Amino acid sequence: MKITVLGAAGGEVTGSAYLVETDRARVLIDCGLFQGGKNASVLNRPPLGADASHLDAVLLTHAHLDHTGRLPLLAQTGFTGPIFATQATMEMTGLILRDSAKIQAQDAERENRKAVLTGKKLVVPLYTVQETETILQQLKPVPYCDPVSVAPGIQARYVEAGHMLGSASIQLLIEEGGVQKKVVFSGDLGPMGAPILRDFDPVAQADVVFLESTYGDRDHQPYAETVGEFIEVLKRVVADKGKILVPTFAVGRAQLLTALLASIFRQKLISPFPIFLDSPMAIEASRIYARHQELFDEEMIEYLKAGPLAQDLTTMKLTPTADESKQINFCPGPCFIMAGAGMCNAGRILHHLRHNLENPAAHVIIVGYQANGTIGRMLVEGAKRVTIFGDVYTVRAQVHTLGGFSAHAGQTDLLHWFEVIAPSKPRVILTHGENGPREALAKLISERHGLVPILPKLGDIVEL
Repeated sequence: MKITVLGAAGGEVTGSAYLVETDRARVLIDCGLFQGGKNASVLNRPPLGADASHLDAVLLTHAHLDHTGRLPLLAQTGFTGPIFATQATMEMTGLILRDSAKIQAQDAERENRKAVLTGKKLVVPLYTVQETETILQQLKPVPYCDPVSVAPGIQARYVEAGHMLGSASIQLLIEEGGVQKKVVFSGDLGPMGAPILRDFDPVAQADVVFLESTYGDRDHQPYAETVGEFIEVLKRVVADKGKILVPTFAVGRAQLLTALLASIFRQKLISPFPIFLDSPMAIEASRIYARHQELFDEEMIEYLKAGPLAQDLTTMKLTPTADESKQINFCPGPCFIMAGAGMCNAGRILHHLRHNLENPAAHVIIVGYQANGTIGRMLVEGAKRVTIFGDVYTVRAQVHTLGGFSAHAGQTDLLHWFEVIAPSKPRVILTHGENGPREALAKLISERHGLVPILPKLGDIVEL
């Protein structure tokens, strides 16, 4: 048995993909898009090349683009096998991949208009809408907790990861040569105690564990403190009649912020003011959330029993169309604008930043991970100027980074998840983190559990 690391390695956070090969089967865990950085376009090619057509199955930990975004490339190779995921992940994957295909088509069209004028080579989208629809037909639902046969000699057990709606860690039970091995992929783990979703469910046994390390070197600000800071920013903006721009991940962060604003208004901590959910994708994701309240934690269920969110959000406007989005520019402050993409690497948030970044009364609130090379990362690191659609803008708006809203587990929670599996003495492979966080987490695991984690590079092979 061998496992090839095809993404999220060597200090790279995105592009998650692992190929598991036994004497009887070949299974791919995740098939994510590389995002941000100069090499993303080079790395975003079909995993395994044409050889992907010989896969038995693909298993998804969750629906975020850096875990699902290369799936349509498998259609290009002729792969026709099943893609296993929880029901909520299936629905979210359809939403996210359709949006990705649409954005790529739009980006290619914009680039090609310039190419025609300059004589440059025309751009081809990474994949088409049709290839996306083809691959989505291959999604198959799996339950939480119960082992499911996914390929000859391989069963998979999905358990709650607490990262986003439908997210899971996957434990593979692999029979080879009369011996059973357990291989665990943490997927992305969510922070304990975060609102809306249930906490992660640690796995107890593994021979090998692939553990994410996105925030392996630090903890986030406690959620309660983050909420307090958030409220203070809101009060200041309301008093100044300013605008708040929030680069928002359509799945997870948009729903968290919506619920938080509803709670703030219900408790009368601040009087309601205009809120815009300026993301067709986030609007649809919120509808998917509403269909899966069985995945909510007890606190959220009790909150909804006392009254629906809508009764607290009478000033909230959904703006699915481009024309409605443009009208937000004419709305005076105070107002709160949630728009994608979450890393400011595409989408409507770029238009709002272009109109507001040079306004000292505007505030930008960063509420999630920002990959290297993205405008979001530049703002977090204090850039004085950024380039949007080829034009340079001076950053005069106030930028706030609220890490306590992250959907990723911090160092303490990662170690809490790991301490449950540690007594089985697994081989530990740390992926999905920049080198600093990976090394910090590896050091603590070594000190506390006497295990020496492996920090793989892209393409490395782990043999059992």
